[in-house]
Amino acid sequence: DVCASFDCRLEEFNGETDHVHLLVSFPPTVELSRLVNSLKGVSSRYLRRDYPELARHYWRAQRLWSPSYYAGTAGGAPLDTLKRYIENQNRPA
Repeated sequence: DVCASFDCRLEEFNGETDHVHLLVSFPPTVELSRLVNSLKGVSSRYLRRDYPELARHYWRAQRLWSPSYYAGTAGGAPLDTLKRYIENQNRPA
């Protein structure tokens, strides 16, 4: 829903225990920082609601996600190659 509200498309998602990988297609008019902040905010609310036991992991900082993020461009790599890379990451536990 967040991606749709930004006119974006979530192509692939996966991650590891301490971070996630998102492959998102978005138009050049989208401010990346606003998109990332919205994805973090909405997902944090859903995760806190659905998994209250996560509180033991973030209780001191009172936040689920780090304020930082990394964004890179595909650089012309085929979309299938990027999807396979993300699919091969471990699912968050």
